[in-house]
Amino acid sequence: MKSMVRGLLLVLSVCAVTFFLVSKSPIDPLQANVGQAALGAMSEEQIAQLEQYWGMDQTGIEGFLAWIKDLVRGRLGVSLLYRQPVTEVIGERLKNSLFLMMSAWLISGLLGFFLGGIAGANAGKWQDKLIRGYALLTAGTPAYWIGLLLLLVFGVWLGWFPIGFGAPIGAAAQEVTMLQRLHHAVLPTLALSITGTSSIVLHTREKMAEVMGQDFVIYALARGEGKRKILFDHGFRNILLPAVTLQFASVGEILGGSILIEQVFSYPGLGQAAVNAGLGSDFPLLMAIAAMSGLLIFCGNLTANLLYRMIDPRMRRGGGAI
Repeated sequence: MKSMVRGLLLVLSVCAVTFFLVSKSPIDPLQANVGQAALGAMSEEQIAQLEQYWGMDQTGIEGFLAWIKDLVRGRLGVSLLYRQPVTEVIGERLKNSLFLMMSAWLISGLLGFFLGGIAGANAGKWQDKLIRGYALLTAGTPAYWIGLLLLLVFGVWLGWFPIGFGAPIGAAAQEVTMLQRLHHAVLPTLALSITGTSSIVLHTREKMAEVMGQDFVIYALARGEGKRKILFDHGFRNILLPAVTLQFASVGEILGGSILIEQVFSYPGLGQAAVNAGLGSDFPLLMAIAAMSGLLIFCGNLTANLLYRMIDPRMRRGGGAI
């Protein structure tokens, strides 16, 4: 019950901040979407109708409460840019984004856990220095720059992958095969995975180095157990719980990175729709995406809490409540 209340408060907070930022945005929806020349040729009645259409007549707390009432009733409105129900726009874009984010999330988690474990088990050696150097380099590199680099090398110079989009240009949606969609998603997934691996590598490396210095590891070495056996039987097992924490805590990072990556590759996902909605002052779509993002992050944290009890028996016997 407490988790549900926290999740509700999180979503409401995200929506409230988004509404405040949209209301204070310097972008004029009419100039951005209609144009100054067209506005100059309109009558005051036509401009008033456009202001009502773009929601400029509802500002402040009243507009936010009106949106909350519609949300409770299951009415998210119609996207002002796409001229479709918000649920349809989000449903179509969410499928692409979820595939991209889930692929990058799994790859970065598994790769970060494995590389961090190897670095921690060989602290101070060349393996550790090489892996740490990679993690520190990618941690300070913007996601969009990595995306542009991959696009330039593998899309333009080598021509192995498409330069963008989620499907071949000009192909009808029903004619696009799953293999073609996967081909277009390789570079965005790779770029998002590279940026998401670094923090997991560095944290896992510290935990593994700490575990490998414990007394029970020294005793295992004294008994004649091989280092590889100790690494898998004791090392990875003891860093599994903090690794789960890092993995599910990275949901927000992956979600934020996908917005930049989708812009670089013109990938038709939820992040690109959020940017278009923000630049075009598409209030219904932007608020719905904000609520969806908060919900995804909450689900990631809740899943981590539930997995804690499965991994650590002590938490099932009375450890902190979820």
